[in-house]
Amino acid sequence: MILKVYGMKDPANIADLQAVQPDWMGMIFYSKSPRFVDLQINTQSINSKRIGVFVNAPQSEIEAKIIDYKLDGIQLHGQESPDFCQRFLDKDIIVIKAFAIGTSFDFNDIIPYEGTCNYYLFDTYGKTPGGTGKTFNWEILDHYNLQTPFLLSGGIGPDSVAALRAFNHPKWVGVDINSRFEKEPGIKNIQKVQHFKDELFGK
Repeated sequence: MILKVYGMKDPANIADLQAVQPDWMGMIFYSKSPRFVDLQINTQSINSKRIGVFVNAPQSEIEAKIIDYKLDGIQLHGQESPDFCQRFLDKDIIVIKAFAIGTSFDFNDIIPYEGTCNYYLFDTYGKTPGGTGKTFNWEILDHYNLQTPFLLSGGIGPDSVAALRAFNHPKWVGVDINSRFEKEPGIKNIQKVQHFKDELFGK
């Protein structure tokens, strides 16, 4: 099970999070986000997989960030096409395509992405790209029968452990956490993240 902590932007907080050893660490390269990474971070010291989060960014911009921040993967939150995803998959970059889940979401709509991404990320539908801090109805995922593994996102917090333990799906491979573990946007409460990891995955 993958633990992904995203929305990281502060070098000191990133260094502190290393003690928790999350599998993946996400940095947001979307200027409208309060967690936008607006400075150069020395990512060589990050032991976790480094994931860059983008929203409808041009290919050239993403490629530049991959080099500058030594990204292992990208998470795409916009209207990126299957072909766009495939271009990065062909470069051996981890590709995560995010989809916002509302009450009327139809999984047939994402069939064209099959084979073009390593993972999907299912988040709660909102009016703007990115997280809402709210949880969608996970029962909707009973209708997901495609082959691409997925991560759960959206409103997952320190009090979500029991619900996550009760959730079951053969293609579920990880959780994505952010705002409910923060002191302020971009600054994680390390103790809360550590406790959540210990409770969910065991010490």
